[in-house]
Amino acid sequence: MVAIYPILSLLVIFALSLLIIRIGSVALQMTGLSPEVASFQATSAFSGAGYTTQEAEQAVSTAGRRKIVKALIRLGSLGLISAMASLIVSFVNTGGEDFRSLVYVVVGVTAILLVARSSWFNRVVTPVIERSLSRATDLDVRDCAQLLGLQSEYRVAEIDVREGDWLADETLDRLNLGAEGVLVLGIRRDGTYVGAPGPDNELRPEDTVILYGKEDRLRELSERDASDVRAHEDAVVAHEAVLEEQAELVEE
Repeated sequence: MVAIYPILSLLVIFALSLLIIRIGSVALQMTGLSPEVASFQATSAFSGAGYTTQEAEQAVSTAGRRKIVKALIRLGSLGLISAMASLIVSFVNTGGEDFRSLVYVVVGVTAILLVARSSWFNRVVTPVIERSLSRATDLDVRDCAQLLGLQSEYRVAEIDVREGDWLADETLDRLNLGAEGVLVLGIRRDGTYVGAPGPDNELRPEDTVILYGKEDRLRELSERDASDVRAHEDAVVAHEAVLEEQAELVEE
């Protein structure tokens, strides 16, 4: 005889766990974390894995994020995972005649995972969770990817500065990347971070510079040869053409 009630209980607990993780992930996204980082940290907090990474530090860098992570840890410690394991044992150990029970569990879990990972489900559920959290909390929805245009042709990239590189030992003023349509967001140096650096900041070998701009331009910058003296001029001309196109769109 198939163990119906244990199977249903197991699937409900599994679905509830995924829902809690999803709500936590959306809540972390509303504080500014990217979807990938928010999803991983929500899963980590709920499961109690507690990965100590730079992303984990971001997840607890503000009071709002700490509240979300704390709630996930508490919910995970209620024993949902243990209850799930106990339910599995409760019908798996009943004998070989209930092998079908295990098959039903595998099918049910697979179906839940497929639904939870589907794009249409996320499109429907995520806005509902966001609206609910907005009404119940003081979290602000800040879709950084949309704000920066990262879903189109714009990107944020890191470029390592090496000895003899075209970036090395040059000030931001002399590099004049803004004329190429590239913004310097920050410089990472010896474990420190310089945000919104000024024109007098000089890039040194072993620095990492964080840039924002069009994907193709950032790729060209990362591959630019120090001997290519015309690369900057060509990039400036290309950016001016982009500005003209944008001006025409605005006028329309």
